[in-house]
Amino acid sequence: MWLLNQVPLRMARLEWLYKIGKKIIRGDMQIRMRRRAILILAAGCALLAAELPAQEIRDGETLLRAMHGRYQNNWYETLTFTQKSTTHNDDGTDTSEIWHEAMLLPGKLRIDIGPPADGNGRLVANGALTSFQNGKASDPHPFVHMLLVLGFDVYRQPTQATVDQVKGQGFDLTKLREDSWDGESVYVVGADKGDLKSKQFWVEKKRLLFVRMIAPDRRDAAKTADSRFADYRQLPVGWVAARVEFFVAGKNVFSEEYSEIQTNPKLDSAIFDPRQFNSQHWEK
Repeated sequence: MWLLNQVPLRMARLEWLYKIGKKIIRGDMQIRMRRRAILILAAGCALLAAELPAQEIRDGETLLRAMHGRYQNNWYETLTFTQKSTTHNDDGTDTSEIWHEAMLLPGKLRIDIGPPADGNGRLVANGALTSFQNGKASDPHPFVHMLLVLGFDVYRQPTQATVDQVKGQGFDLTKLREDSWDGESVYVVGADKGDLKSKQFWVEKKRLLFVRMIAPDRRDAAKTADSRFADYRQLPVGWVAARVEFFVAGKNVFSEEYSEIQTNPKLDSAIFDPRQFNSQHWEK
């Protein structure tokens, strides 16, 4: 009798549990649907944000702004590396030497050629270039290092400073087209298609990294200099091209290979002071 009396009670309880279960399932499905909608919305926003810079890039100035915006919070302030520098001679032979380089962005680059104690090198700082030979400094002269500007400074300094430097060096920022380079889509600023003589710079479209600059050769303006950044390595912050090639009139005349690359090492600003070039060093 007790068992029979329990049947209606159990049936009622089961019916109650069934209704509760339906509510729970319905509520869980609603939560899942909301979560899925949020994820889809977030993905759409991320995709829109990724595409937005490409839609906004319409000339050289907006490209420089996009480059700065992409990495302004994810780029190093200081960088050091050892560089194997190889000169490709006209007779087909090569000569190599080791350089030690340090950067303080924006605008400062120190190069020690050979052992630092020898006092040979170059210093770019405050818009001037000073050369050193056996510890003796040359007179500094105004110099804008465009590879430093386009490959490094653009990501660290205010964009207007970069725009002013690029314009001041004769690049036409109103000209922008798309092309391909080393299997990647690139933006080309400063020259029409087929023009490989006018001042121009090339930027990889996907990562917004500088890859090429064409300009008259500094030693012989009748010849064209073609500088190329290659073998980009992703660093803890930012990127660096571990190989740089220099061509003049279509001939590879100089190559750089970087090793022992260090991001954001502590550097004393004194090493970028021409007056202290011989007494202050960063190399171990």
